[in-house]
Amino acid sequence: MWEQFIAFFTTALLWIYSVVGHNFGIAIILFTILIRVVTWPLTAQQLKGAQAMQELQNDPEWLKIQKKYEKDKEKLAQEQMRIYKERGINPFGSCLPTLVQFPIIIALYQSVIRALATTPLQLLQLARTPWLGKVMTDVAAIIPVNSQFLWMDLARPEGIPFPAGFAIDFLPNGFPTLALIVAATTYIQSKLTMPAPSTKTSGSGQDQSAMMSSMMSIYMPLLLGYFALTFPSGLSVYFITSNLLGIFQYAIQGRANWRNIIPGANKTQ
Repeated sequence: MWEQFIAFFTTALLWIYSVVGHNFGIAIILFTILIRVVTWPLTAQQLKGAQAMQELQNDPEWLKIQKKYEKDKEKLAQEQMRIYKERGINPFGSCLPTLVQFPIIIALYQSVIRALATTPLQLLQLARTPWLGKVMTDVAAIIPVNSQFLWMDLARPEGIPFPAGFAIDFLPNGFPTLALIVAATTYIQSKLTMPAPSTKTSGSGQDQSAMMSSMMSIYMPLLLGYFALTFPSGLSVYFITSNLLGIFQYAIQGRANWRNIIPGANKTQ
């Protein structure tokens, strides 16, 4: 079943590639937009969950249990879960879309590698991809795929070469422009959906979901930035496009918490 999933991704990418004039970078961008449209219900759930959590921070009952059980963490957690259940709030709902991205990332990575086949064996395997022959009548006209996009080779990790005579061992491909953009846009997107901390509660009253969201906003940029640094740059194009679309979706709905982007900004409220 996983093999069929990857074959579907590969076929979709190559079909879009054939439509847009054999530009694989544009194909990845358009495919990312398609994925965003398909996964919109999950994004809407994330926005709804983030809004519910933000409203909960100033709820009288919530503030009361924070103060009452401030020194009893176990009882505090029980009371928090009771409120979540009564009000139909999923405390980890804002993290779900991020976790759902992982199988998509893996499938996209493998489909990009397959689409960018270079050896005779890889080209033969690509030509025999299930559904590909049914979707396109002339497969030979699109393979091998043109991997050049802007200054990048989408089949290799991105990097702008350093000046002659200058080298950094852990950056063999040069200055990692895309990796930094991936990390920055991932951080911004994760921070925009985090509820602003209530000014009526102390730091010790922070609940588990808020702590988990805070950790995810640190670990995910580092993880995806590492992927962008070591994997083919085609994956980085997907990350950046997906992040920018997410930021745009939050912004047009008026639910983006821009103050979260600057550390400590909410404390001045």
